Order: sequence, then C-alpha cells, then structure tokens
Amino acid sequence: MAKATSSKLVQKRLRKQWIAKLLMQFSGICITGSLFFIVGTILYKGLPYLTWEMVSEAPQGGFYIGKGGGILNAILGSLYLALASTAIATLIGVPISLYLSLYTAKDSFVARSAKLLFDVLFGIPSIVYGAIAFSIMIWLGIRASLLGGIITITLLTIPIVVRTMDELLKTVPVDLRQVTFSLGGTRWEAAKVILKYIKPGIFTAILLAFGRAIGDVAGVLLTTGFSDNMPKYLDEPAATLPLAIFFQLSSPIPEVQGRAYASALVLTLIILFIVLCTHLLAAKQKKHKL
Repeated sequence: MAKATSSKLVQKRLRKQWIAKLLMQFSGICITGSLFFIVGTILYKGLPYLTWEMVSEAPQGGFYIGKGGGILNAILGSLYLALASTAIATLIGVPISLYLSLYTAKDSFVARSAKLLFDVLFGIPSIVYGAIAFSIMIWLGIRASLLGGIITITLLTIPIVVRTMDELLKTVPVDLRQVTFSLGGTRWEAAKVILKYIKPGIFTAILLAFGRAIGDVAGVLLTTGFSDNMPKYLDEPAATLPLAIFFQLSSPIPEVQGRAYASALVLTLIILFIVLCTHLLAAKQKKHKL
C-alpha cells in the first residue's frame, strides 16, 4: 500500500514537472517567435527603402510626403539625447544606489521608502514624465528643445539605473564588505571595491537606460519638439528616430511608410550595436576579474 502511494506521488510529481517544462518551452517559443516576427517584419518592409542617402542626409523639403532627403538629423538627435540623458542618469543613479546600500540600514525607513519611491517612479508612463518636465521647462523658461528632451529622459532613466543597481548590489557577497571594513577601509573605499566587483552589471544598467532613452516617444513629444535641421545647440528643437517613425507611419503614402520601417531598422541596428558592445565589455571585465 505504501509503495503504491509512493508510486502515485512520484508519477504526480513527474506529471507536474512535464507540464511545467512544456509551459516553459511554449513560453520560450512564443517569446522567440515574437522577436523573429518583429525583426522579420522590419527587415521585410524596411530593407528595400534603406539607402545610403537616407542615413547620410538631412530631410529636404517635402521628405515626409515622399520627396528626397534622409533621417540623419533624427539619428543624431536620438544619439545626442540618449547618450546625454543616460550619462547624467548614471552619474546620479549610481551614487544614490551606493548610498542606500552602504550608508543606510537595510531595513531602515529611509531605505524602504526610497526603494518604494523608485519602484513607483519605474512604473510611471513616460508621458507623465513629459508633462512634469514640460512644467519644469515653463517654470525655467525653456522652450521645446534638445535640452528639454534631455531633462525629460534623464528623469525617466534615473529610476531604471537605481533599481538595476539595487538588484546588482544584492549580489555582492557580504564577506566582501566585511573584509574591506576589517582592513580599515572606509565606506568610500568599500564603494570602490563594490563598483569594481559589479562593473559588468553596471554596463547592463547603462544599456537598459540607453535603450529606454533612445526608444521613447511620449516624453520627447512634449519637450523636444521636431525639426528637419541638424541638431547643433541645446536650446533648439531636435528630431528623434521614434518621432520620425511616428510621423512617417502617419502618412498615407506607401513610400513614406516604407521609410518608416527603414527608420525602425536603423533604430534596431543602433540598439543591437550597443548591446553587442556592452556584452563584449562585460565579457572582457568578467574574464579580467577571473
């Protein structure tokens, strides 16, 4: 009787394991299939319209109704916006994370409140950040410009950096901190040791922030404006790739819609390049640490 009961329990566990494995495989197939479908659609519809002229020239008169020119202004605008906002968010977010990890007690009111606050900020839609940044710009007397977009995207990406860094800091062994303090090191010296330990993960945090920054539409729609001119100054409106894609897809002209998919392909290639660079840097740092 006991053997029969034990056999049934084993069969039940094996059946649950098989169902769980099947669900995981199905989920993996769905996610991978969605990725290939999205990339395949962009390649199929955008590659025929992707030319050297399109990525090396600014738009000429009537570009958005099918005439000549390119999206170089939007490419540069997106890169300026994403690089500047990601750099500022990293310079602000990393010290905040280190302070919460090293200078506050783990279960203190300040630490718990700060983490809850950044969790909330992490989930707020970008259009809300755009509205807040727009109010700040009005108060400061700043018009829709590249500077306004940088302010908006910086506010948007700081919670991403802080929450990612918080997860990274949880992986740091407690012994590493204790050894640093036992050798007479200060908290700042412990912070430098920890930063060196999680350096590959910091690249991931920067990548996540950069990807969110370069792909945002709602936030920059209110604060960056749009211009066919090449971005030169911070106080001038600047085009971005997501907005260029949005405006081109809104056109009823098939050629302009094809250019929209080509612009999306350019954006995908930029992000892919950043991902590959980040993985190479992380692998190099990991190999060096080993």
